[in-house]
Amino acid sequence: MKADIHPNYVESTITCACGAVYHTRSTRRAIAIGICAACHPFFTGEQKFVDTAGRVEKFARRFGGTKAVRATKKASA
Repeated sequence: MKADIHPNYVESTITCACGAVYHTRSTRRAIAIGICAACHPFFTGEQKFVDTAGRVEKFARRFGGTKAVRATKKASA
């Protein structure tokens, strides 16, 4: 490697808003993030469905439900 062209690669601390702390190596000493694997709904399984405008209910009223209906094709004899 050429001398004096690469950034310093140092021990780094990544801190999440939920309080989780990860230690790794990076070009920055401290990194603050808003969401991590410890608090992300995809990884925790605690997904919250927020429908403030009532769009799901409006769709259900207009079209008769929210589940997809498969059309079965009759076999022609």
